[in-house]
Formats: sequence, C-alpha cells, structure tokens
Amino acid sequence: MTMNLREFIAACEAKGDVIHVTREVECTPEIGYALARNNKKNANVIIFENVKGKDYPAVAGIFNNREKALMAMDATEANVYDKFIASLSNPVPPVMFTGDVAPCQEVVLTGDDIDLTKLPIPQFSQLDGGPFCTAGLTVSKDPETGVADIGHYRYQVHDAKNFGYMAQPFHRFGKNCIKAKNMGKKSWQAAIVIGAAPVTGFFGPLIGVPETADDFALMGGMLGKPMELVKCKTVDVEVPADAEFIIEIEVDFEETKMEGPLGEFTGYMTPASPKWVSHVKCITHRKDPLFQILLTGKPVTENHILKNIPMEASMFKALKAQFPTIKDINVLPAGGCQTEVVISMVQRNYGDARSVILAAMSTDLRPKYVVVVDPDIDVHDLNDVAWAIAYRSVPGRDTILVENVPSSPLDPSSYLPPMKGEPDWDKISKIRINGSIGIDATFGFGMEHEQIAEVVGWQDYKFPEIGVE
Repeated sequence: MTMNLREFIAACEAKGDVIHVTREVECTPEIGYALARNNKKNANVIIFENVKGKDYPAVAGIFNNREKALMAMDATEANVYDKFIASLSNPVPPVMFTGDVAPCQEVVLTGDDIDLTKLPIPQFSQLDGGPFCTAGLTVSKDPETGVADIGHYRYQVHDAKNFGYMAQPFHRFGKNCIKAKNMGKKSWQAAIVIGAAPVTGFFGPLIGVPETADDFALMGGMLGKPMELVKCKTVDVEVPADAEFIIEIEVDFEETKMEGPLGEFTGYMTPASPKWVSHVKCITHRKDPLFQILLTGKPVTENHILKNIPMEASMFKALKAQFPTIKDINVLPAGGCQTEVVISMVQRNYGDARSVILAAMSTDLRPKYVVVVDPDIDVHDLNDVAWAIAYRSVPGRDTILVENVPSSPLDPSSYLPPMKGEPDWDKISKIRINGSIGIDATFGFGMEHEQIAEVVGWQDYKFPEIGVE
C-alpha cells in the first residue's frame, strides 16, 4: 500500500521510529546539527513542533535509511529493482482531482499573505549562504512538448517572496528554463511540492529515462494506479493533490542574484554564484500542515538514501539488458550515489567483468570507481567487497584506468580539459572531466575457487538470541 506523508509518519510511529521535539528550537543552525547527529546515530523521523519564529512544524528523516525507502515503495530488497523497472516499462498516466478542494489547496496564500520567512526553512550550517529549501520536488514542463518533469533542486530564501535556485543545464528543469529563454520567453513557471507521498521523491533522481517520459506516469506505474493531480492556482502546472505544501513560482530570466554557498551531496560547499531569481506567486497548503525538510551535505544523509535505490535500479536495468547474468548492484551512498559502484555477476565468457566495467563507466551515472565481484560477494557489505579486492584481484592485471571522461560538475576533483581558446562558460558544467578506474575482483573465469574458510550449514540452526530464526 502506497502511503501519503501522514500515513507514512503514522507507520513509522507504530514502529517507535518518530521523535517529537516539543521545545522551541532555532531554525538556524540548531536543526541542521540535530539532523546530522540523527543520521549518524538513530536515523529516526523527527518532528520539530515548535520552530522559533515560524508558523508551521517541520518534519525530517523521511528518507534517512534504506528500510524507510523500501517501506515508501512498498517493496523488499528482493523485489525492489523489478518493481522499479516494471514501473518504467508500464507507465500509468495521471488523472485530475475531482473533489471539491484538493488537500494541498485547503489554504491559499497570495499577494501580501505570501511570506517565505514564516516557513521553517533552515540554514543547515553556518557556512550556508542562507536558509535553503531542499526537500521540495520541482514540477516543470518542457516548453516545446508540455511533458511534465519532477526533480529535486535547492532553493535559497532571498526574502519573503523570492528564491534563488540551482538547476544544472543538463537537468530537465535547467533544460526547460533554457529552452523557454531561447524561445524568447522572459520567464518560466514551475511549482515546488513539499511533503508529497514519500514514494514520489524517488522518481526525481532517475537516470537513463527518455526526456519524453512523463514522471507522473512513471510514478503511476509504481503505484499501479494513476497519480491524482490538481491544477495550480496561478501557474500552468499540475501537482500531486495530496501534498502538504505547494509553492508556485515564476523564474525570472531578467533578474539574477547571488545564490549559495551550500553543502552539497558531495560533502563539499558549492561556491556562491549569480543565478536567476524565482518569484513566488502563490503558496497553498493543507490545514495544519507539516513542512518537510531534508539535510544534504557529507554522506550519508537523506539526500543520498533518496538517490540510492533509483540510481541502482536505473543502472541495473541498463546493464542487465547487455549482461543478463548481473545479479546485484550497489551505488554507494558514501560516494554521493554517483562515484562508486559495485556489481556482482556470473561470467559466461572470459573478460565479461571487464566489459561490465567499461559499460558501467559509460552510463549517465559517470562513476569514478567500478568494482565487479562474484555472486558470492554481498555488494552491500563493504567488508565483503574489500575482501574480494584484497584476494581476488591483481593490481595492474585486473585494473582498468580510463582518463578524461565526463564527470559530475559538483565533484571538486573534476577539472577542465585542455581547450583551444576560451571555453564556453555557458556550457562549462558539461565539459568537466575526471578519470575512471575499474577493478575486476572476480576469482577468474574458468578457475576453481580456493576453499573458503567459513561455517557451512548454518541455515540448519536457529538462534533467536541473535535474531536467527
């Protein structure tokens, strides 16, 4: 059963997984410190019920471990990739809300009633350039096709009615804005969805999806039923009807302001730079709403758990089509869910592991490190993976190094390639490069494994004292 945010919190509450903070807390940066410590220690959902100077409570921790991610998708480790891949292959188009008032529009704020400073948007760190809204899903449309896209983007509060935002030019929201500007438009509309059903958040980070894909239809494929949408009040965008908050915005191509810095998913601060301003045209929300917040920064945070399974499923789908004997994949959260990948497979031919390494390097994920192991290695157990590297690989013989490949623009180790003349600074984020290394840590095709020193037959015994039933 797919749950909206409130149902999800109730399910976590039933497991004793929710902390209620009733005392007054500072929005900057006390909340950020609490979330960072919670991610490392407990990974609970936290509801801050009394945020100083704010009109609404804040909720965090919705995506802070893999168990919650699976619960949000109504999936298990055994079927989550199949479920995700099936949703991509069997989209279900959304439908429009038919009731009197959509839950997300029970309260409508326009004009002088709009005040971003009343929302519990934290400044997570003293190094951040200001308060940042990080948990919102931005809904925008391709100005040429009208196809809807959703994605996670950051928004810095400039003042009561204006945001700064960052969307890379190769991300769909960035592309949509650039297309609209190139078509002669002076602005482009979008909506920020706060507190939607948790499952919707996992469709923002998808890779390898055609730009013609309607993300709401893909979500419907996961749900097994249509997403229910409602038209925004002031912008030409449809949004999930059951969300907590909707912030309707208009990106102004004629006004820029310094945005940043912010601790990004790499764990490093991204510097401030001038970016387009987003004017808030309307805020709608439920009665007695919850404002969802999300800490990003040095892994592992909610941001990385949110990306983890979608990126694994996307990459698994792409590689499985070429190499049917791939068994499992781990896109490591510690690597920002991008730079480090471990893949297990059965080799059918000599050199299959090397072929998988090269194929993984060429995906949109652009990993810097790819390790291929045998199926007896648990890709999610890094001690198991390190053991395979230590005793099943030979440095040099089993290593592939590829230089000057495309890289994440936010990776501080990335660099610009040698170029003739001055670079095109409008495209600079698309031309940063790095290296990529692959390690074949399989025992070897056609070779008999050495005898492994481990206890066998443990399945025959039950030890409830240690959780073995």
